[in-house]
Amino acid sequence: MSILRSAALFVLAALFEIGGAWLIWQGVREHRGWLWMTGGVLALGAYGFVATFQPDAHFGRILAAYGGIFVAGSLLWGVVADGYRPDRWDVTGALVCLAGMAMIMWAPRNGG
Repeated sequence: MSILRSAALFVLAALFEIGGAWLIWQGVREHRGWLWMTGGVLALGAYGFVATFQPDAHFGRILAAYGGIFVAGSLLWGVVADGYRPDRWDVTGALVCLAGMAMIMWAPRNGG
């Protein structure tokens, strides 16, 4: 259950961080205004709290592992929100990042 909870927290963090950055991008680059940017800032603030709920107590490990989720999630967000079509190298790179994330986060360890 710990792995499932951890994975769900990573997905939630990605939604807040990538979504928040996207809202700010829309507000600034697409001239959608302050409400979009404010929503983005609030989402990014919420992202900052989500990592604290991870079961692992090591900040560096959590953020390093989250990087893999961020890479894959960003590509997926681009597909859904902007119609981006990743090529095989994008997909391969994202899979490598996810494999690295899984090793960092959930590999068996002796004593931590």
